[in-house]
Amino acid sequence: MPVELKLPPSDDWVPTLDDTPYQRLGGEEAVRALAHAFYDAMDAEEPALAKLHELDAQGRVNAGTRERFGLFLMGWLGGPQHYSERHGHPRLRMRHGHLPVDLAMRDAWLRSMQRAMDTRGVTGGLRRFLDERFAQVADFLRNTEG
Repeated sequence: MPVELKLPPSDDWVPTLDDTPYQRLGGEEAVRALAHAFYDAMDAEEPALAKLHELDAQGRVNAGTRERFGLFLMGWLGGPQHYSERHGHPRLRMRHGHLPVDLAMRDAWLRSMQRAMDTRGVTGGLRRFLDERFAQVADFLRNTEG
């Protein structure tokens, strides 16, 4: 008699206009918390990357940077377009063009985001989708060999 293989249910989630990553993460407060967790991870584990940002008196990435990134993430994840309303089009390559973004910096950025998503409990199909999208954007911003 053949053995029936029991596989876990598939979570091949793909975003739609009615089911966005922004919604899946839990909305505005959850996305802001992800942005803060990202910079907390960067401050703790990626000091060379953190030093490329404006720092506060305690040597941590400052509140303004955290706020702008949170606003950007909201829109990028399919939520309100507060970043564009306040700061215009993100123009990511232009805004990062003055920084040397090589493989090491790309990877440090991705590790910080992965730690943030771990901290926030992002899993399953949403995690796979975000891991892929964040990797694409981080690679797109590379402007230096190595």
